[in-house]
Amino acid sequence: MSQETQVTFLTQEAYDRLHEELTYLETTGRAEIAKRIEAAREEGDLKENGGYHAAKDQQGVQEARIATLKSLLKNSKVGVAPESSGVVEPGTLVTAVIAGSEDTFVIGNREIAKDSDYSVYSEQSPIGSAILGLKIGDSTSYTAPNGKEISVEIKNVETWTGQ
Repeated sequence: MSQETQVTFLTQEAYDRLHEELTYLETTGRAEIAKRIEAAREEGDLKENGGYHAAKDQQGVQEARIATLKSLLKNSKVGVAPESSGVVEPGTLVTAVIAGSEDTFVIGNREIAKDSDYSVYSEQSPIGSAILGLKIGDSTSYTAPNGKEISVEIKNVETWTGQ
């Protein structure tokens, strides 16, 4: 069974930040966790050693993040957010009326808008896939994970500047 690889748009800033995080986790982060595990082992009985179990849990979370970052960076398309032509595409800031309420959000990976107050919807999400390619003034609907049909009208599309 083949698994389709998802290509993710990232700004250069986001790519660099994620690459830096990956480097840290693979070097300093792993060394710190290894020291905690070793120190906890030296305390004796591992069955009732809360510090050991907490360090092992943290190691699992960290290794999952490393795997996520590796996949994301390997399968990313790095560049400048596209100059908005009024069409919804990865790297755009979209204002839309969703089920009667206006909302502004970014289309792309959550990592590109990490320090922003905007919500982020991936291109593969139900709303993301429904509105990709739509223009200002276009309307559509999509089925939410709960089975509810949700209407969307595109009000504005701008280049995401990371602000």
